[in-house]
Formats: sequence, C-alpha cells, structure tokens
Amino acid sequence: MIQDQQGRGLTDLRISLTDRCNLRCTYCMPKEVFGADYQFLRKSEWLRFSELDDLVAAFVQIGVRKIRLTGGEPLLRPGLTKYIQRLKDFHGVEDIAMTTNGLRLAERVSELKAAGLDRVTVSLDALDAEIAGKMNGRGVAPRAVLAGIAAAQHEGFSVKVNMVVERGVNDSQILPMTRYFKQQGVTLRFIEFMDVGNHNGWRMDRVISGREILQTIQSEFDVEALDLSSRSEVAKCYKFTDSSAEFGLITSVTQPFCHGCTRARISADGQLYTCLFASSGLNLKKILRADNYCKEALVELLSQHWAARSDRYSELRTHSSVVRDKVEMSYIGG
Repeated sequence: MIQDQQGRGLTDLRISLTDRCNLRCTYCMPKEVFGADYQFLRKSEWLRFSELDDLVAAFVQIGVRKIRLTGGEPLLRPGLTKYIQRLKDFHGVEDIAMTTNGLRLAERVSELKAAGLDRVTVSLDALDAEIAGKMNGRGVAPRAVLAGIAAAQHEGFSVKVNMVVERGVNDSQILPMTRYFKQQGVTLRFIEFMDVGNHNGWRMDRVISGREILQTIQSEFDVEALDLSSRSEVAKCYKFTDSSAEFGLITSVTQPFCHGCTRARISADGQLYTCLFASSGLNLKKILRADNYCKEALVELLSQHWAARSDRYSELRTHSSVVRDKVEMSYIGG
C-alpha cells in the first residue's frame, strides 16, 4: 500500500457528486454567502460518471477499499442509483456509503438499496424544529429527515446520524438527540464545530468539546468506551451499558486524529484534495480530458501525489502559519 509522508495509507475515497444542496446549513453553506445569486458549477462542469469510473479503478489499485458519495447533496445528482450499481462492479470496493441531509431519503431508499448502497449517514443537528430550522438555513423542520432515517432502517440500511454541535446554538439538543436515537437503536455521532471553509464564523469559544459532550451524556446514561484498535474509525466510540445503541465523538478540534487519516476527496468538478482543510487540489479533470490521457499513468500520478502528502492541519490549527483560505466543505462533502 502506498504511504504518505506521515506513514498513512489510502483506504477511503469520498466523491462529491454535486456542489448544490437544498439546505443552507450555517456551518457549511450559510445563506448569506450561498444566496440566490451564488454561481454553482454548471452540470457540464461535473465529472462524468465514466470519468469517475476511471478514477475509482485507479484508486482501488493503490489501496482504496471504501467509497463515500457526498455533495453538496448527492441525492440531487441525476443518475445516482445507476452509478451506485456501477460501483458494485469494482471488486476491490468493500463498502459504498452515502452522506445525505435526508430530505429526499424516504422516497429514494428502495432504489438505493436495490442499487447496492451499503450504508447511509444522515446529517441532523436538532430535534427542536426552531433550532433545526435556523441551523439548516431554510426553516425546515426535522420531520422529513426523521422519516428518511426510519425508512432507511426499514430497508435494512446501517444508519448513522451526524450532529454538529455549536455552543449557544444547539448544545441544548445533545440529550434530546441522545435519547431519541438511543431509543431508535441508531448510532449518533457528535461532531465538534470545525473551521471548515471560510464563511461559517468559526471561533474556538463556539466549540463544545467532545469531553463536554461526553460528560453531558454521562449525566443521564451509563456508557462505556469501545475498543477500536482493530478498526479504522475517526470517531471515539461508546456504547450504552444496556446495549441499546452506540454513539461517537468526532473531535477534530480538541483531539485531532490527523495521524490516522486515510481519506482522499474528489470535488464535483474533479479536484483531488488530501485534507478537509486544504486550500488547493490536483486538477484530475484536466488530466482525464487531456489528449495524452493514459490510465496507467493516472495510477502512477495518484500514487506519487499521495506519497508526497504531509497534511495535518488539525494538529497545526493553533499555529498562525496555517491560517489560509480553505476549500468549502460543501464543495468536497466534509
């Protein structure tokens, strides 16, 4: 397996299928920036599915075993289910997952299951309708998202829910969310508010640490840590002692896990990013559409690019030398 400058292999590939979304979450696509006049990519600028086929084949050769489809909102990309079916033809791919805001999930779960999707992660930041509506920027209550989660469970999907926790915004929802998804047997993952992109107003004093979140949960529930030494997992995982469910803490800010990051990200228009907080990427679309394009050369190029990787932004966050413009999370899917 190819290793980077920190000795990290490449096992996970996240593919953004579109930069468009039907929500305007404050920590990702604030409506003040991504308004009616915002110029999203034209559909002609997206990577074609045939081009993604070549990229996945190359990435599998250098170690990728898991694919996650993201956006924007991936359910807005035409041809999604047919593409998932095509991904199943890559024998090196062991797992195909999707991250979605869940608004269109209930109406699509059957076709997604039939296409071969393995897992679903749904973003939901509050059960309270007012808080959820403010955070998603569109005033959308969580009813449709919860229906999508229930439908995915009914279809037999493994479902996780991601909750970004921001101090003074939705920290009051930690226990209500915990209670609800514990009862549903769904794994809930709490994500520290991160400085992704350039427009979400991030400050350290707005971060609720994973330690604080855990203490809040322990004020009501008995939990125990899970041993993940044999699993590749970015979350610190716990289970309730009554074995009803698990939950996780993603602590990129207060307890960075750069040393174990094995992910690469492809934007909808074909830029390769080797860090969520990157400021620039490798233009794969230009390579794929060049007159002298060669599949074998693509594998070698990707191998060399990963081998040169030294990213560890979260570990260096407090250093002024890493303050810079960063790619927007909506562009590369988080």
